[in-house]
Amino acid sequence: MKKPLIFLFIVPLLFAQQMPAQTVQEKIATTVMTIWKDSLVTDPAKPVKWTYDQGVILKGIEGLWHQTGNGKYFEYMQKCMDFFVNDKGDIRTYKASDYNLDNILCGRILLTLYNVTGKEKYYKAALILREQLKTQPRTKQGGFWHKKIYPSQMWLDGLYMAEPFYAEWAKEFHEPAAFDDIANQFIWMAKNARDEKTGLLYHGWDESREQKWANPQTGTSPHFWARAMAWYGMALVDVLEQFPDNHPKKDSLIKIFQRFAAAVQKVQDLSSGCWYDIINLPKEKGNYLESSASSMFVCALAKAVRLGYLPAAYWSTIKKGYEGILKQFVATDANGLTVLNGTVTVSGLGGNPYRDGSYAYYMSEKVITNDPKGVGAFLQCAVEMSRHEKLSIGKGKTVLLDDYFNSEKKKDITGTELPYHYKWYEQYNNGFSLLGDVFHRYGVQTQTLSAAPTVANLKSADIYLIVDADNTADNPTPNYMTPEYAETIYNWVKAGGVLVLLHNDKGNAEFEHFNLLPEKFGIHFIEDSKNKVPGNEYKFGGIDIPAGNAILPGVKKIYQKEVSPITVKAPAVAALTKEDFIVFATAKVGKGTVFATGDPWLYNEYTDGRKLPLEYENLKAANELVNWLIKQIPSKNAKK
Repeated sequence: MKKPLIFLFIVPLLFAQQMPAQTVQEKIATTVMTIWKDSLVTDPAKPVKWTYDQGVILKGIEGLWHQTGNGKYFEYMQKCMDFFVNDKGDIRTYKASDYNLDNILCGRILLTLYNVTGKEKYYKAALILREQLKTQPRTKQGGFWHKKIYPSQMWLDGLYMAEPFYAEWAKEFHEPAAFDDIANQFIWMAKNARDEKTGLLYHGWDESREQKWANPQTGTSPHFWARAMAWYGMALVDVLEQFPDNHPKKDSLIKIFQRFAAAVQKVQDLSSGCWYDIINLPKEKGNYLESSASSMFVCALAKAVRLGYLPAAYWSTIKKGYEGILKQFVATDANGLTVLNGTVTVSGLGGNPYRDGSYAYYMSEKVITNDPKGVGAFLQCAVEMSRHEKLSIGKGKTVLLDDYFNSEKKKDITGTELPYHYKWYEQYNNGFSLLGDVFHRYGVQTQTLSAAPTVANLKSADIYLIVDADNTADNPTPNYMTPEYAETIYNWVKAGGVLVLLHNDKGNAEFEHFNLLPEKFGIHFIEDSKNKVPGNEYKFGGIDIPAGNAILPGVKKIYQKEVSPITVKAPAVAALTKEDFIVFATAKVGKGTVFATGDPWLYNEYTDGRKLPLEYENLKAANELVNWLIKQIPSKNAKK
């Protein structure tokens, strides 16, 4: 009996040693999913309600899902929203008549759920929130009132609650005029609430000057509250990410953010790296370093650097801030859960009992552990910081996704015809949104080519990705490969381009014409279908990766279903095989490289963790393939 006991002891130990160490964002997510299992309970004495706190947390959970491809994070998001949203798209506990901007924030999660699942109930629920904005009371300038119960008032908080959702909706559902309205919310708040001397923004602004807290001349509240400032910064950088590049007011928003960043940098506590609750009064009695604001400042600044809105010189401020947050606020409790300390529960203006905006008022609000706004802000911050780890690897490189040979179209819910099937923007099963995100994590820009390949339009591309060439079942008027197109692409590869061919199996792609291209490199796609998977018997689609594989060195198993096998001749070679067929082939021609496989296997359905068991490492494989592709790009000097 002794041996089985020893075995039972050793096996868990070995298993634990093989498990990768959890990141801090995974640890804090475990805390979230432990203490708020079904939905967010902010006060045990009150019924659960539709609240912005949950939206802050779920944006962090969403980012972690994208990073890890672990389906449990998506399931948690969906469960939390399904607690409120019924099959008709109604939102439990929500009242449109409240005209409360706080109620808009969770709409961002609804949009994600709609885009991923296609379920109209999420669209209908999000539409309710969009309709609220259409009739939201406004100031005379046009700024949204924070709530109906706060007439003529704009608060910095409100811009985070409403504008990122508003921008995401406008971009997705074709409301270009809305971007003027969105830009104006920030422009007006910067004009009305910004202190010219410090560059900081006051918590609130009362157009009527009727509130006791309002300055009779300016209408501003008395103090610069850190979290309000942080809400504003987070809102602005999230909105900028959605803004059309050619919009006339985008440059104004970038300049507003740059002024914001400079002001925030000046009031960072140099000793801790964090920020005080009343941001400009660090030595005032009772003031304290605050975790939610510190997390949001770091997150907003880091994202702005990544997106190019701030120079890299801000990185020292960001790094010091993040290290300070980890040291000052992150801890482990008696149950072994990672917790976040030092978050103020709330701070507001007016209301009943009346909040006068004085320093004494701000200091009177409770500071607690694991406030959802703090936890959510830190989770978003940690996820953003992780996005910077590999950016330098592919910085300045571009991947071009073909939309000519694969040019399927589909109408969206508004009736607008859009490119469809293996596209960067698509979050649905057939989309490449997660693959695009992987390229972004390596610093590679994603672009789309909807025209036939030419010397001119391939010139700026480092990687050219062609997926699933159309047959007549996909597209009644397909654009076939021609000898001329194949020659153009061949010469581009020879000069140093990296060509990626993700074809498809018999019945799902065109072979006769398309093979003109891979055959120039010694690669031929056979019009057949291997690796067929009956039902959900995923094991039949599994492909083991041998140790030492040059392309996927850290991956043990991938999943490909219904694959076109490959034959090769010089200069092409097999890079991965299964039984009697070639799965991966590569070729070196001139200064360039070709990678080919007979399946579009890196689309969302097989990378997002919602379907496949965790043993299939397609998202990890996407990361390793992207890393390998970048390494094949010759240096600029070598290309000349």
